Amino acid sequence: MSLTTLNQWITSLRAIPYQYSRQWKTPAQVNSDVVADCKGKAILLYAILRANGATHVLFVIGKHHIADLRTHAWLEWDTTSGTYLLYPTFNRAVERVSEHDPATYIPHYAYNGPRKYRASYHRPSSPHVVASN
Repeated sequence: MSLTTLNQWITSLRAIPYQYSRQWKTPAQVNSDVVADCKGKAILLYAILRANGATHVLFVIGKHHIADLRTHAWLEWDTTSGTYLLYPTFNRAVERVSEHDPATYIPHYAYNGPRKYRASYHRPSSPHVVASN
């Protein structure tokens, strides 16, 4: 999968107007609705990636910034060329996790298909989510 294609998906999802919802929407609901929140956009991107053969993709819930009162949702994708941050709510393109300020993108929980983890936060020494059951 090319980063160009991934950036197109992120741009398309970012274009969906943001509106918080207490409800967790399915990828089909996000695709058909006119608004979505961070968890809806991230879960749809997760479904797209998995349908296109991507592995080692984590759906992450955590803080966008250390001082935030609310949580956000994004994806982290571990590849042979590095770990990428996929955040279609705010970002326009794929970014490397290692290039972020340690006070941003602080994971609390991570999900990979049927498995769920409590995330251990070890940045900057380890530039990706380390999850444990």
